[in-house]
Amino acid sequence: MADTSDFRNGMTFIWKDDLWEIVDFLHVKPGKGGAFVRTTLKNVREGHELEETFRAGAEVEEVRVERRPHQFLYKDDYGLHFMNTETYEQFSMPPEQVEEREFLKEGGDVDILFRADTEEPLRTEVPQKVELEVVDTTPGVEGNTAQGGDKPATLESGATVDVPLFINEGDVVRVDTGTGEYETRVSAASTV
Repeated sequence: MADTSDFRNGMTFIWKDDLWEIVDFLHVKPGKGGAFVRTTLKNVREGHELEETFRAGAEVEEVRVERRPHQFLYKDDYGLHFMNTETYEQFSMPPEQVEEREFLKEGGDVDILFRADTEEPLRTEVPQKVELEVVDTTPGVEGNTAQGGDKPATLESGATVDVPLFINEGDVVRVDTGTGEYETRVSAASTV
């Protein structure tokens, strides 16, 4: 058991029959009344956040969570299949447990959080920036610039993002997975 004096960013514990991670916290000692801790908590399984206040000294059951590197293999009717890049063990996860799955391509890297005591996979963490090839978009027109507007483009992972008008099929672009926004063109399509 841990109490509020043990709180730190990233600490994971059981509260209200679920796993929560501390995103941010602040110890408050008001002039009147007892001290308390104001926290921002993130649900480890579902990813949503909420604000919660704990009285000073409140106890919670701390849980150890491990982040392990994996490679995305493929998707089928049984879920998304991953391989641990250290042990080469394979397993699958249901699609709803995989955050930002629209940015996963076969062979791509992903970290998976596991509850250490039960070996339960909790959630995935796709890299903040990924580089994906554009597989479908309207052709670019000579003279279009980055300030000229946007058009939709489908990436090799299946995600659709808005890209500048000069981007063509075959170009590789960098995308921010947190916002789902285009960042830059990494390489242009080869014209052979």
